[in-house]
Amino acid sequence: MLLNSLLADPAEWYPILFDSPMNIARGVCFWATIALALAFLVCALLIRGEKRAPFLKASLIFFVVYACAVGITLLTFTFLEDGITLTLFAPLVSLIGAIAVSAVLLFIKRCAVTYAISGVLIAGALVASLVCMGIYYESGEAADMNGTTNDEVESVALYISAAVAIVAVLAATFLTGKGDKKGFDTKAISYAAVCIAMSFALSYLRIVKMPQGGSITIASLVPLMIYSYMFGTRKGVFAGFIYGILQAFQDPYILHPAQFLLDYPLAFMCIGLAGCFAKVKALDKAPQVQIALGGVVAGLSRFVMHFLSGMFAFGMWAPEGQPVWLYSLTYQAGYVLPDIAIAIVAAAILFSSKAFVKQVRRFNTAKPAAQPAAQEQAVPPQA
Repeated sequence: MLLNSLLADPAEWYPILFDSPMNIARGVCFWATIALALAFLVCALLIRGEKRAPFLKASLIFFVVYACAVGITLLTFTFLEDGITLTLFAPLVSLIGAIAVSAVLLFIKRCAVTYAISGVLIAGALVASLVCMGIYYESGEAADMNGTTNDEVESVALYISAAVAIVAVLAATFLTGKGDKKGFDTKAISYAAVCIAMSFALSYLRIVKMPQGGSITIASLVPLMIYSYMFGTRKGVFAGFIYGILQAFQDPYILHPAQFLLDYPLAFMCIGLAGCFAKVKALDKAPQVQIALGGVVAGLSRFVMHFLSGMFAFGMWAPEGQPVWLYSLTYQAGYVLPDIAIAIVAAAILFSSKAFVKQVRRFNTAKPAAQPAAQEQAVPPQA
């Protein structure tokens, strides 16, 4: 295949790879997810009237729980077969389990108490996961497992690239998020955790995995894109930052601190920019265009991060005689662009549903301020 011809090592195509229990589980989950998605689309087209909103609500909860189940299943196989350490396995399973429990609680009753319980459960599991990740990398196990070294990377170029990227992402966040006046409340935190967990679980459903990291997935970025559209780019970028940290659990290809920033936190912070067109009034009647344009901005920004990392940190894997910049360009384009294209198409299909858009816009539409009581009552004339 063309993608394999660009690489020194072949990519792994998981949907047709059944040579081990782990790959069998991946393949089954992949095709089951495709079947469920098609069934959902058919039902969404057929169900009309008053039954449509309850169907969409039940479907959302089902897919959250399903994504969590897939994540836990594939994590378990990874632990048993690939050797992911208990230090990473236990907190990640706890985090995904907390998401599933929270989804069920919020389905039963959405109120301040259930939002608070969900927030505490998820935040606790997330903090534990991040602490365990720090312990894992400090121990040196990550480098030993991947046989990596930072002796051949261009440190100065990486640090400069990371610094410029941080400034650029933060500037874009504040420019596109001017209307995001509301801070992180319990509801925003709970939805962030659910969307992060769904994206993380879906990221295990890979179509292809690249030899030096990166993969094409089944629309794993869609939950993060929807969250950014719902709550704004500032919260979306923060959710992407957390997701990027979690991605380092899954594919720990880390040679250098600045390369880590570019490939993980910064790359996925860019996905939080997907909501940058959500409040463009000229596109109000075309939400599919809003999310698609936001997805293009997010995807290209992520591509730039991986391109810089590949050029300055992974140049040693470039085939002999090939310029490093061209190697990085073709390698990153081989998975980043198809991955974001799949996510954009899936998101556009979702945003074609008026009922779905109505639910999403409940969060990103500012409520009109109440009129002061003094202005509501006419002042009686003076005698």
